[in-house]
Amino acid sequence: MDLNLASYLLAFGKSALLVVATLLPIINPPSTATIFLSLTEGASEATRRELARRIARNVFLLMLGCTLVGSFVLDFFGLSLDIVRVAGGLLVVNIGWRLLSAESSDTARTARLAEVYTPEMVNKTAFYPLSFPITCGPGTLAATITVGVSLADPSLALSAARSGGAVVGLGLVAVVVLLCYRYAQNLLRPLGETGTVIFLRLSAFILLCLGIQIFWDGAGALLADAMQRGMRAA
Repeated sequence: MDLNLASYLLAFGKSALLVVATLLPIINPPSTATIFLSLTEGASEATRRELARRIARNVFLLMLGCTLVGSFVLDFFGLSLDIVRVAGGLLVVNIGWRLLSAESSDTARTARLAEVYTPEMVNKTAFYPLSFPITCGPGTLAATITVGVSLADPSLALSAARSGGAVVGLGLVAVVVLLCYRYAQNLLRPLGETGTVIFLRLSAFILLCLGIQIFWDGAGALLADAMQRGMRAA
């Protein structure tokens, strides 16, 4: 019984860490916090606090929905877990490489999309575009679906433990978004432009490594299955 409990706790912790390590570099709250400040120019501190709370809630619900229904969507279309791991890993690798090789001009181009913000726009912009796609874009949702599919297990208890850990991980990601947006001015002031670039590069490298790991998990299983079928046919 103790062994089972330990395995469930281990699965819980691994899922939570996997979610945080995979999604945080993609969302990159310290970087998007600069865009948040630009888009909320002229807003009061109270307005920004409310916006940060709503954005964090929206991002959590978006990621939770993708995590919970992703496997059912794949079953509907007849896609295997290993295929999704390969495709999802390639997607994460692509995002990580783009972030790793991105020039500073990309950040400047994104910042130019900022518009003057007024308190009356809270209800209109809290979800779009501040929550989606600025904070939680298509790449984040695709990676969330990939992580959600990997939580499935023949053991219902183990699957529940992994899902619980994933929900906690999603909550931690949402909390980081909330804190970064809520204290965006204080957070980015000491970091400076050089520190932001360094942070982005390190996060992108970690994301690239995670994408390769996800890809290899799926590709290795597909290769092993193909070899087994070849040996049986021979």
